[in-house]
Amino acid sequence: MATNLFFSRDTKVYIELFNSSGASTGVFEVPVLDGFSFSQAQNSTEVTLAEMENSAGVSKRGRRVFNDSLAPVEWSFATYVRPFESAGENVTGNANKRTGTNGHTQHAVEEALWAMFVGAADYVATTTSADATLTGITSDSTDMDIDFSNSNKSLLGVGNIYFSLDDATSNRKVYKCTDAVVNEASLDFDIDGIATINWSGFASTLVEASQPTRTVFEGINATNNYIRNRLTQLTITADDKATFPGNQTPVTAISAAANGVITANGHGLTDGDTVTFVGNCGLTVSGTDIVGGLSFTVANATTNDFTIGVDTQSTSGSFVSGQSVVGDGDYSLTLTGGSVTMTNNITYLTPETIGSVNTPIGHVSGARSISGAFTCYLAFDTTDNDGTSTDFFNDMTSATAKTKVVNSFATKFLVGGSAATPRLELSFPTAHFEIPAHSIEDVISVETTFQALPSTIDSTNEATIKYVGVTPDV
Repeated sequence: MATNLFFSRDTKVYIELFNSSGASTGVFEVPVLDGFSFSQAQNSTEVTLAEMENSAGVSKRGRRVFNDSLAPVEWSFATYVRPFESAGENVTGNANKRTGTNGHTQHAVEEALWAMFVGAADYVATTTSADATLTGITSDSTDMDIDFSNSNKSLLGVGNIYFSLDDATSNRKVYKCTDAVVNEASLDFDIDGIATINWSGFASTLVEASQPTRTVFEGINATNNYIRNRLTQLTITADDKATFPGNQTPVTAISAAANGVITANGHGLTDGDTVTFVGNCGLTVSGTDIVGGLSFTVANATTNDFTIGVDTQSTSGSFVSGQSVVGDGDYSLTLTGGSVTMTNNITYLTPETIGSVNTPIGHVSGARSISGAFTCYLAFDTTDNDGTSTDFFNDMTSATAKTKVVNSFATKFLVGGSAATPRLELSFPTAHFEIPAHSIEDVISVETTFQALPSTIDSTNEATIKYVGVTPDV
């Protein structure tokens, strides 16, 4: 009798989602990388006997083992980040059949996992537009946005994850992770790699099943929707620009006018930027400097001038050249590596009834956590060191910075480039930064860790994720 062996490289993974009524809303085929895993352990109790000798010199020594419960299924795998633009309505295997913009909306091969991670499971994949109030996912012809607006839930989205071994043959063996949840999504910016996400989570039971019929598989065979990490860019802007001024430009003049004009040669600012004046300008009203140490919105920007919407005509004193600089809070850091980890801190609950083998009954979510780190060379610009990694370290360790227990930096990772397609944008509007640590290697680097925080402790605006793709080239 021939023996059939199963090889991991012959495996395919399918994810089945459900609506709030429990009806299946689509089966996604999601290509995964080598190194996937799934398993369900068992919890047991051991009872032992140990007593002293009796009069005959005999000591009872014995043990019994009882099966108490099944542990939650633990599963993990990695996927590439693969955004794409849907080919349109009524295309076999497409991501939706929406009528808006002829169905040409932005999606991702792995979007089913994001739907489970950030909200309820009521994500309709193939028939109607997903309800953003349930999932936090919105798609249009420009991009697919993912936020955490619906993530403050005790119960997050569940689905069935199928691991189909030897998928292409009649001897396939399919295992189903029932009522699976996504606990963690981790992105690593390997400079020489392709953008990937490592997913992990839990499920109630692991059972043998039949191969599901896939309904959503658009983009999985494309060759133009992979993202190269080498093109990734980082932008960070401090909220407190007086303490963390970033790029700075000396102010050489302020006009006396109803709408004061600031002259700062080569300032690099554009309309709408926020700028802070560091130092005293000497323009006072009733003894108070009306510009120094304050922040304003830039308007009417030219190469060397801009306005700040402040009347400088009725001030006392005069501006002295070189007393003040304007800082935009921007730091120009070029990455050599980095990572972002998002965690739901899910706990699976299992009864403890004696006399039977208990099975997990479901999950509850914990505190949501988003953290990350990035590395860059310790760079020093001999001409203008403002906004460099060396300047960033100096500002983070300044006397003023040490008086602040909380800081806030708008942080954005542009994975794949700032305007390229495909790309992935990770935005953290109020990230809290720790002091950078030096890494002593062939080239000295600094590593900075951060926590993505909401604007208030109970808000859900700590992160947004944007996918921008192209029409799959298959």
